[in-house]
Amino acid sequence: MSLSANVNEKANLIWAIADKLTGVYKPHEYGKVILPLTVIRRFDCILADTKEAVLAKHNSMAPDLPMREVFLKKAAGYEFYNTSKYTFETLLDAPDSIEANFRNYLNGFSKNVREIIEKFKFDQEITTLAEKNLLFIVIQEFTTPKADLHLIKFPILKWVIFLKR
Repeated sequence: MSLSANVNEKANLIWAIADKLTGVYKPHEYGKVILPLTVIRRFDCILADTKEAVLAKHNSMAPDLPMREVFLKKAAGYEFYNTSKYTFETLLDAPDSIEANFRNYLNGFSKNVREIIEKFKFDQEITTLAEKNLLFIVIQEFTTPKADLHLIKFPILKWVIFLKR
């Protein structure tokens, strides 16, 4: 896929999500939802290939093992991981529990990723989206083929450095 087509596809994704947020959020507030979910989805896509290995390693170790984080990073193949049983796709399996399951998913990330997510102050937005019955709908939009963020041409590290400032 050409860069231009990829950019257009991602722009269409953003507009599709913005359409869902209309009425609950004002246009200048869409970023409170779209930006953090884009970053979270990017982490989700990156970790997809090693998810099962991370869960297996996580389940095989004692919670207080001193080198636990090192082993989980090695299983993930990155300097971050997620030990929640959920992915964006599996969150959709239980619409009635979407808020609790999504929070479980976010809490499953390694500390360094949780710190990035906290910078967005996204917790209140999760509550708002859930109360307005939009959390499932927006997460569902992020699981469509146009929301595949495996092939984005920017390294996640740039986001991390930007958000740490």
